[in-house]
Amino acid sequence: MPYFKVLITRRLPTQLHRLEEVANVEVWPERQAPPYEVLLEKVKEVDGLLCLLTDQIDQQLIEVGKTLKVISQMAVGFDNIDIPTATARGIPVGNTPGVLTDATADLTWALLMAAARRVVEADRFVRSHLWQTWEPDLLLGPDIAGATLGIVGFGRIGQAVARRAKGFNMRIIYTSRHRCNPELEQSLGVEFADFASLLQTSDFVTIHTPLSAETFHLFGEAEFALMKQSAILINTARGAIVDPDALYQALRTGEIAGAAIDVTEPEPIPTDSPLLSLDNLIITPHIGSASRPTREKMANMAIDNLIAGLRGERLPNCVNPEVYQ
Repeated sequence: MPYFKVLITRRLPTQLHRLEEVANVEVWPERQAPPYEVLLEKVKEVDGLLCLLTDQIDQQLIEVGKTLKVISQMAVGFDNIDIPTATARGIPVGNTPGVLTDATADLTWALLMAAARRVVEADRFVRSHLWQTWEPDLLLGPDIAGATLGIVGFGRIGQAVARRAKGFNMRIIYTSRHRCNPELEQSLGVEFADFASLLQTSDFVTIHTPLSAETFHLFGEAEFALMKQSAILINTARGAIVDPDALYQALRTGEIAGAAIDVTEPEPIPTDSPLLSLDNLIITPHIGSASRPTREKMANMAIDNLIAGLRGERLPNCVNPEVYQ
């Protein structure tokens, strides 16, 4: 008989049979995340928690989870979890790295191309019955082939985006906390640049850096002022890396030509946000990893972490391995 109790904060795109063999499983049934007060109450009685980025796993919640043995997040990022408190409690925290690299890079590329060729605007144009004839100057956008792509953050996803850019014969520059080794730079055909130079040079700027104290509102008024007026910004990383007020002003005034974002600050974007009034902005609802195979793999990885933690085994993917020391 199962002897652990587990809470999953949303329905998962996979079967739960493996988990149900070792635990009694409660799944929050709503589309929206459980309210914090509800989560706070439920975590008091569970041994394992499988959560999402939309869940606030803070110090208070971790400390009231007296029986909590493991926290498993179905995401790569974990900025919503108080890692120091979990570590102090001896609770391993799992994530799902690697599996969403290609899916997120694919969406990055889809957004880049859609913004450059004004695909969403064109669709609205047709649906509004405005298409009357072929026009030489209708919905013009920049070339992608041969343009300069600036990649901010050069981990797995940034490198995957670079590999796609090679097929478009782009000049690829990147900035990152640590410069890659020369062999990797050569194989990917990329050049290292400082942040300011990248902004000044790039026709397209795509964000792939984690959210941290250093990258919070990394893109603000000063950064948009450095970019080309013809530049297009892509963000599939974290919404708070971009100051939404500064983005609105930059797009409204033509300081940059356009943007396409899969993440916002806050999420979901408020219905009265001025960003929603802009034609030169594409917004998607955080679907970077939303291919069926990728989401299923993520769910299964999160379950693997959860089961390992319940059994007292080392998590396959642990973000605070110091708990094992």
